[in-house]
Amino acid sequence: MAYTSLSPHPALASYIDAYWSVRGPVEGCTTSRILPDGCVDIIYNVGEDMASMKSGSAYLVGTMTRPFDSTVTPGTRLLGIRFKPAAFSAFYRFSSLHELTDDAIECEKGLAPALSTLRDPVAGLNAFFLAKLSSPKHVLFPVLEDIHRHHGLVRVEELTKRHFITVRQLERSFKYHIGVSPKEFINQVRFRRALQVIRHKRPDVRLGDIAEACGYYDQAHLANEIRKYTGASPVRL
Repeated sequence: MAYTSLSPHPALASYIDAYWSVRGPVEGCTTSRILPDGCVDIIYNVGEDMASMKSGSAYLVGTMTRPFDSTVTPGTRLLGIRFKPAAFSAFYRFSSLHELTDDAIECEKGLAPALSTLRDPVAGLNAFFLAKLSSPKHVLFPVLEDIHRHHGLVRVEELTKRHFITVRQLERSFKYHIGVSPKEFINQVRFRRALQVIRHKRPDVRLGDIAEACGYYDQAHLANEIRKYTGASPVRL
């Protein structure tokens, strides 16, 4: 399997994490585990039919709260746009991304550029999204920056005080513009930090020490969260 990631136009970089493509292996099949990241994607199937995606169609994929195994074959060709958390509203009006959490729907006409216009995919996507770009009507970006700056070691109540917003308003904004609650998003950020530390830890570093450093109650709490978001125990990562 070949995976490629390309950066969007600089004016889009605050809202679009990456354009990406997947090409299936020469023979056989490959299965990759996709982990929750707080992002929303639009995915084109430009190859053969897949189990959940018809050839020639585009799909809006909501925020994930659990791991997902993606199997690709020699005929697989995918092209994706990964939006940063809460950035989808810079380009689209929608009901609520909470309705799409852990789910995907086929895109309506006009939601994504037609494949026939994407002879140069990056240039075509840049032109399409630059034309649609507008200022998001929410105040979540400073909150998200705060969460990332603290690697998820922050409580919802602390965020509401620092950003002058009520718990109810924050819950509603997160579910509408990201698809999950503030607590779930914080847990995902903390998990991804712990995962990075585990994957790069020295042999003499204990999981209990990582649990304490990453804000978990103990090693068992860390193991449960790792298993929840990856489907595997920390020692098997």
